[in-house]
Formats: sequence, structure tokens, C-alpha cells
Amino acid sequence: MSEGPGRTARDPRRIVAWIAYLIFFAVLNETVFNVSTPKIAAQFALTPSGVSWMMTVFMVFFGIGSVVFGKLSDIFSLRGLIATGVAIYVAASILGFVFRSSYLAVVAARAMQGIGGSAIPALVFVAIARYFEVSDRGRIFGLITSIVSLAIGFGPVIGGFVSSALHWSYLFLIPSLILISLPFIFRALPPEPRRKGSVDILGATLATLLLGALVAYLNFDAIAYLGAFAVLSILFVARIRLAADPFIRPALFANAGFRRGLVVTLCLFAIVIGVVFLVPLMLSRVHGLTTGQIGLILFPGAISSVIFGPISGRIADKRGSGLVIGAGLSLLVAGMVSMAFLLSLSPLVVAIAMLLVYVGFALFQTAMVNAISQTLPPEEMGVGMGLFNLIGILSGAIGTAIVGKLLGSGLLDFSLLPFPSAPKSFVYSNLMIAFSLVAVLGGALYFRPGKPAREAARIERGKAEPPCVELELSGCEG
Repeated sequence: MSEGPGRTARDPRRIVAWIAYLIFFAVLNETVFNVSTPKIAAQFALTPSGVSWMMTVFMVFFGIGSVVFGKLSDIFSLRGLIATGVAIYVAASILGFVFRSSYLAVVAARAMQGIGGSAIPALVFVAIARYFEVSDRGRIFGLITSIVSLAIGFGPVIGGFVSSALHWSYLFLIPSLILISLPFIFRALPPEPRRKGSVDILGATLATLLLGALVAYLNFDAIAYLGAFAVLSILFVARIRLAADPFIRPALFANAGFRRGLVVTLCLFAIVIGVVFLVPLMLSRVHGLTTGQIGLILFPGAISSVIFGPISGRIADKRGSGLVIGAGLSLLVAGMVSMAFLLSLSPLVVAIAMLLVYVGFALFQTAMVNAISQTLPPEEMGVGMGLFNLIGILSGAIGTAIVGKLLGSGLLDFSLLPFPSAPKSFVYSNLMIAFSLVAVLGGALYFRPGKPAREAARIERGKAEPPCVELELSGCEG
């Protein structure tokens, strides 16, 4: 880190620790309510689709909020934006607890939680990309990947305990613990002047509506939502092309390295989420396992994500992101192909294959966020990393929707393999083969020779350095 005039150098390890604390409590809310939905549905006499809105609105506003706060970080101080996000997050949580007797109020509170909570991962990614040296980013992004995996995994466990011991509404109070970190974050982040630019409110509104329409279609399969998504997409594209200072500049998508990274990320994230959604159904039908037994099968892989995130980050720092992305894709494909051919032999085979999938995804995810951050110029770092977060969130809805539709359609009730071992495993084997092919095509797209790939490799080898801003945490020279 550098020491500017009137500044005192900070301990980067302490800064990273508080960033990890922030991320844990922001991401925890993605899954902490999941196990309580039956109790919530019973209390308000809701159908499954009715109670799912509690999760859907959170994800919609969490996704678009990532882009909004990312855009704002290109203009305003990170310290002020983090404080604003945390304030909205905690206020929404208190309101949800106080007005827990009204489902409409609960849904509104979840939407507000999504807006406030989205500020944290969006701004943390920007802070890492803006203030830390390129040679250190992989390690830190790896730690963040591990914390995200840990929070998502612990969410249902914490949610189940609190809901059983107290009441599901007390889950709203958990985010209040995030307030502890604010004084330390404020001391760590340097003051920043306001930059040029404005916020395109109409563009942000159109983006929110079109994302909501897409998620609603994926969840409820009503053609009206798809039509609304198409119309809103046209209006949004027109807006960002005509506005003087658009919500997202079209030139950002002219960045071939960034564009390619987003497309590959969407495909690979959707595949992995789809596999994680599919495997419990597969183990139940093919092997007759109980919920507890399925949890034991998936546990080694899930916990491996926590371990291999930092490892992949350190390797990316030393050997380059491309090597780690390639290794991650190879493990993903190996795991899915193994399940396609061998899933009916034993649950142990599935456990080993899922270990490969989880480790591969941890490698891919960490290295990809590191690689994408290096394709962005400083003035587009915020909105670019926000879009990366949005793609990660959106891919979850797409992956589960695709698997659900294919399982219910009967289109894959035949064998693509020459020696199927059990007819009831046809559809699962076929899906694994299809996912493997998409992963291979994604890898081919990412590693396709071209100027962006060559330039990224040149930067990683240290022959060129991306633009650098001298700030308290950056360690940049000049």
C-alpha cells in the first residue's frame, strides 16, 4: 500500500477481514429464509408460488442493485455508498420484523433488503479492483469466493435454528450485526472526491423492470412476463443508445474481453446451479436416498469450495487467471461426464463427481472475477463489476428454470449413451452430457485466440500494467 500526504498506511489483512465480514452477512440473506418458507406459507395461507415472491423480489432487487451501486461507485465515494447500503439493509430488516404480521410488508421489506444488501458485494468487488495491486487481487477474490460459499451454505442451517428456536421473523434481525463493521471500513477506505457523471434514473428503472419480468417468467412460466421482458429490453437498449449519460454505456459491451467473460460466466454459473439443483432429485429417484443422506453426499464438495477459493486465487496471482480457469473448466467437465456415465453405480460415485464439480467451480469463479476486473478501465470498474454480480445472480434463476422445464417436458426420456445402466437415469445422464458440452463450448469461446486474450495474458505476465490510481490501499507507484 502507498502512503499519500497526510495518510497512514493500513494493515491490508485487517481490511480484508472486515470485507469478509461484510460479505458474509450480505450473502447470508440469499438462503437464510429458505427453510422457513413452509411456516411462512402456513401463517399467511399462501400457495408455493405466492410464498416464492419473498425470495424472488429479494433476488431481483439484489441483482439490479449490484449494477446500480456499481454505477454509483464510478461517481460517488465508496465510503458513503457502503454506509447508504448498510443503512437501507438494516432499516429494511427492522421494518420486516416489526410488520411481520403483513405478508405485503414482509415482501416489501425483502425488496428493500435486496437493494441495501446488493451494495456490499458490488462495492467490495470495486474496492478490491480499485485499491489493490493486480498481483494481490486473485488471493482476495479467492477469499471472497470462499466467504460467499460459506454464507450460502450456512444460511439454511442458521435459518432453521432461529426459526425453530424463536420465530421465522427473527431472521430479519440478523443483518443488524453488519453495523459492527462500519467504523473499521470507514477507517480503511480513503476519502474520494465526487467524479463527473450522473445517474440515469429511467435507464435504471427499465433495467429493474426487465430483470423482474425475466425472473418472473422463469419462475412462473407465464407468456405475458416473456412479452414484457422483450418490450422492456427494446426500450432499455433504445434508452442507453439515446441518453447523454446512460445507465450502462454501450461502449462497455464493445470491450471484447469483458463481453466474452460475461457470456462464459452466465453459461458456466447456470450450468453449475442447474447441476446442484438436479443432483438431489437424481439421488432421490435413482438411489432412493433420504434428504439427510443426500446432504452427506453433497457436503464434501460444498465445503471444498471454502477451501479451494483462496488456493485458486493464489495460483491466479502467480500463474495467471487463464491457467486456473482452464483447470476449473476441466474439473467441471470431468465431474459431469463421470455422473453421466456412472451415476447409477453408487452414490459414492456421485459424491466424488460432485467434489470435482465444486472444486472446478471454485477455481473458475475466483479466476474469472479476477480476469474480468483486469479488462475494465477505472471509469467503468463499478458498473462492470456490478454487471458481473448481476450475471451471477441471474444465472441461478436460469439454471434452475432450465432444469425444471427439461425434467417436466419429457424431451430427454431416452438414452444418449450406448450402454445405459438404468432407464430411470436416462434424463439425468442426458442433462449431464448437455451441460458438459456447454461447458466445453464456453471454454472454447473464452480461450478463442484474439487481441483481448493476448492483452490480458501480457498484463498478467507483468509486461504491461493497467491504469493505476494512487489511493491508500492500492500500493501503486505514481
